[in-house]
Amino acid sequence: MKVLMLNGSARPDGNTNLALTEAGTQLERENIEYEIFQLGGDPVRDCIGCGRCAGSGCVFRDDRVHEFVELAETADGFIFGTPVYYAHPSGRVLSFLDRAFYGSKDAFACKPGAGIAVARRAGTTASLDVLNKYFGVSRMPAAGSTYWNVVHGWEPGEAAADGEGLQTVRNLARYLAWLMKCIAEGRKAGIDPPDPETGSRTNFIR
Repeated sequence: MKVLMLNGSARPDGNTNLALTEAGTQLERENIEYEIFQLGGDPVRDCIGCGRCAGSGCVFRDDRVHEFVELAETADGFIFGTPVYYAHPSGRVLSFLDRAFYGSKDAFACKPGAGIAVARRAGTTASLDVLNKYFGVSRMPAAGSTYWNVVHGWEPGEAAADGEGLQTVRNLARYLAWLMKCIAEGRKAGIDPPDPETGSRTNFIR
């Protein structure tokens, strides 16, 4: 089994990467592989609501969204890490995930996920609330932990001093691993996810 992580920071070796690596190290102790997908500092397009993704995925091909979706199709679980710049997830993270989920929701469906927010001080729980919405709308069980999945640090490497934050991240990895194993055993026993009811779409203004 494998967990695909998204490092939403433009700094590949910053505190967000440190927190994700801490989770990954714990996952390896649980005999689960992990891969960190570095979003990096290149431009990321926002969703323009054209609706064409329903046919062949997002129409934009000049960033790494399609590459991430291809990896997501074979992953068994996810962790999305975001820095907090303005009491909210990075705008680049949201643009990236909006397009990945809007056009390829089936790549994530029924696979467990979790978010991690990294900040100097504030905005972490609000950022987690935003990340958790991707799981809820995509039939993804969200893994919990023993506190909110937040780590604090400003300069690269400072997060290593946040003992409770890293402990929370390790516990998150344990519960994510447990969920993944339970889902795998359930499938072996013939317990598959339910097929969603579809067909009804109601607009608020008629």
